[in-house]
Amino acid sequence: MKILVINSGSSSIKASLFDFGKMKEGVKTMSAHVDGINLAHCKFTMKSERKNTGLKTKVKTHEQGVKLILENLLKTGLIKNLGEIKRVGHRVVHGGEKYKNPVKIDAKVMADIKKFGSLAPLHNPVNLESIRACKKLLPKSKHIAIFDTAYYGTIPQEAYLYGLPLEMYKKHNIRRYGFHGTSHKYVVNKAIKYSKKKNPKIISCHLGNGSSITASFNGKAIDTSMGLTPLEGVLMGTRSGTIDPAIIFHLTENLKMKISEIKAMLNNESGLLGISGISSDMRKIYEASLKGDKRAILAIEILSYQVAKCCGGFAAALNGADILIFTGGLGEKAFYVRKKVCDYLTFLGFKTDKRKNEKAVKSGLDLADISAPRTKSRVFVIETDEEKQIAEETKSIK
Repeated sequence: MKILVINSGSSSIKASLFDFGKMKEGVKTMSAHVDGINLAHCKFTMKSERKNTGLKTKVKTHEQGVKLILENLLKTGLIKNLGEIKRVGHRVVHGGEKYKNPVKIDAKVMADIKKFGSLAPLHNPVNLESIRACKKLLPKSKHIAIFDTAYYGTIPQEAYLYGLPLEMYKKHNIRRYGFHGTSHKYVVNKAIKYSKKKNPKIISCHLGNGSSITASFNGKAIDTSMGLTPLEGVLMGTRSGTIDPAIIFHLTENLKMKISEIKAMLNNESGLLGISGISSDMRKIYEASLKGDKRAILAIEILSYQVAKCCGGFAAALNGADILIFTGGLGEKAFYVRKKVCDYLTFLGFKTDKRKNEKAVKSGLDLADISAPRTKSRVFVIETDEEKQIAEETKSIK
């Protein structure tokens, strides 16, 4: 069975083709990226065993992006006809409280995805646009929605409710939902399989331009750092993370800032970019820190401290912690952040081996154990594969 995975962003589409054949685990035969939809710098890249493609293009809509991907699948011979694609797995960011499992997409599901768009305005609308495009171009395929929020369906009320009047939750669904669930689920399950530990208490750190931390017990999420929206939690590439809500009142009342200006600042001008004044890219910040740039050093320190503090809180929620996972673009590569985080968490038994930690970046392995010798608690660096997780969940639907 061939399964196409579609992961759409506001101006991009990432796609992967998996061939399950007679094997239980699917083999990724293609990955593609349409980057810069309706922008001047739009580019299409595609990698497969047959051919690698990279070209500038003028894709104006997500439908055109999906069409470009399918055309190149046919050109490379990875599929002989579109009928070979039996299923399409769609990443959808927000499923509210309703969707806790993969679901076949019909008119009702599409209406719900649109409704939940108010909770994820940058993601759900484009997720829906790509679903419509795929259903039009692949009408004979079975289309499955995989929700980022689904992994957090096991979080208890004491973890997901805010200290607001309860009516805000009952009438308006204001609560902690969590994000990056597909990534956390993938790396947590991989850690469980590798460690073979019974009922493990795991803290997973997905660190990148967007960052989230999740506490899981035996593969079930019990708490997470992101909230109603992806703005809550530790500071990120351009997002502030958690702040005192009264700061917003102060900005409007005393600095006369408009809500739209505050929203832009918290989402696009804060985080690593705002602290460092250099970039939201940790690689550039690290380079500057090596030259003694004080703001770059401060940005790394703040991120490491906030991640460690969140992990410490989740260890309390779990009543201990057996495994600490680093994943995501930053989590997988920034060995210096991993070391600083673990230095704060030695009381939990998390300590890195210097050589293993620094080598993990170039190891070529999808899982590296960077724990120091003779430590009971384990520290893993795991390469996330959200597309593979989506493909496997898509295959599971009968």
